[in-house]
Amino acid sequence: MKKIIPIFGIALLLNACVSSVNTASQVNNAVKPQVVNCPKATVVSLPVPNQNESFYDRFNFHILNIAADADTVRFQTLKQDFVFCRSNNNWTVQSGNLPQELQPPNDYAEVAQELVNPKFKNIDLQGKNYQYRVVRKPQFSLGENNNISRPNEPEPAKDQIVFELITPNSKETQQKTLYSLKDLQTAAVKAGFSATGNQLGFPRITSAMVYGDSLWWSIAFEQGEGNTGIATIVRYDLQNNKFTLIQPPELGFTQITDLAIAGDVKNPTFWMGTQISGEGNLYIPAKGLVAYRPDSQNPNSGSLTTYTVHNSPLVGAIPDKLRLENDKLWISTANGVCQVQWQKADNPDSWSCWRFTAMAKRPEKLTLHSELTNKTPAVSLSGDNNGETVEVLWWSPIDFQTRKGRYEVRYPQGFTVKLDEGASIYELQRFLPPGKPPVDWPGFEWHWNGERFVRGLDEVSLNLVGGGPQGIGSGQLSPNIPINWNTMRGDLELLNLSPKSTSVKYYSGWVDEAQIQPYLTVVPQEKPQNPQPNPLAVLAKQLQSR
Repeated sequence: MKKIIPIFGIALLLNACVSSVNTASQVNNAVKPQVVNCPKATVVSLPVPNQNESFYDRFNFHILNIAADADTVRFQTLKQDFVFCRSNNNWTVQSGNLPQELQPPNDYAEVAQELVNPKFKNIDLQGKNYQYRVVRKPQFSLGENNNISRPNEPEPAKDQIVFELITPNSKETQQKTLYSLKDLQTAAVKAGFSATGNQLGFPRITSAMVYGDSLWWSIAFEQGEGNTGIATIVRYDLQNNKFTLIQPPELGFTQITDLAIAGDVKNPTFWMGTQISGEGNLYIPAKGLVAYRPDSQNPNSGSLTTYTVHNSPLVGAIPDKLRLENDKLWISTANGVCQVQWQKADNPDSWSCWRFTAMAKRPEKLTLHSELTNKTPAVSLSGDNNGETVEVLWWSPIDFQTRKGRYEVRYPQGFTVKLDEGASIYELQRFLPPGKPPVDWPGFEWHWNGERFVRGLDEVSLNLVGGGPQGIGSGQLSPNIPINWNTMRGDLELLNLSPKSTSVKYYSGWVDEAQIQPYLTVVPQEKPQNPQPNPLAVLAKQLQSR
């Protein structure tokens, strides 16, 4: 499993400390790309996690950085680079080349230090250096006779999240309070939540850039176990030496994963990736890709549009990193990458998307199991396959002690299963991503693509907490005994769904890991030829009328 660092009662994963910082919002490509400067095709195997990593880290393709030049756009994960060649729109997968400063720290003390007293980072503007950071500042009551050298008890109710900036011509640190615990509690009440039980999560900067005559930063925060924060964009106007905070109420307690600014400086569009986190789960879908157009008189009021896997061509549920190039916006996720003309984002035809996946050469005989831990195969595929490949969707353990497991692969013929679990109205509708019907059912973490229910890599939990990722299947979670899943990521065809039972056809099967050797690739995201309405939308109305 991943190394978990307990600090001040908070369980923090090392990977949560990794974040890249954009230093430019828009790039103009004047040099014609050359195919000869693109990397050669290589075979990069699906990694096998070591003893200190989670079983599911092999499918952790969350993008930590986007590096681009005239010829390529490189989407960097912890272990791989997915590289787009501009001249021919082809993709290659390369061994990871993530910069050292973005690698997760291995030292517990270093992680604690960065949380409590983070280092200043630098951004250059016109040859001058600006230093910045964001911190959680605890507040203390004054001691006897207001002697601050002898403080009394901490006063967490007065704790603050503070942005600090050192300008080139000053040695003094300018400070701007972003929000306090009281502000957080007030916002919670306005949103219909309780004011109690909240505390300020450690903040972090997810993007820094120059746009117009200002410096801009997006601020995220630690979330889970009561910790949270307020989604914030910070602007520093260089000419007027003035801070402006943008905190759209519609974003609330959503984490901004990255920020890109497009359009006229006086009338910009803020593009943001979003997610939330929970206890033991760093990556939970939120509002997808967000376009926010603030009111010119009030930056905290404006129009907000969301693009999710439920209402747009977006290929992944959680946009990790964004990059704006002229009129094109790159949106990278752990499930793939999209490029869209940002001014035409509401038109599905303006999107081009590609999906990350693993493939394997199909052996002469491939033995498939209809359930993860079944000992008897359901079907055996044999014969001359002429170099055919099979798509690898997931891996799950069949023995926790030996770390042996099976790969889930796509199976076009499919299997069927009936579960004694049905559908009901999802009670926490305010947390649903926009466009997702409020129906709680066994395939809740799948989304409708116009043809079938599908599940992206960033819609599956990567952690072992709580029993790990949940799929379609039945059984009780027991120590050291995996649940016998029917499918974790196979496409679903809904055969019947009632309040008492569910019947689906799932288009995948399980193979022993020794049978295949998966490698990584990038494929175009296929669009259904004749998209149909989501059947859950009708069911939601029926359930609500009961």
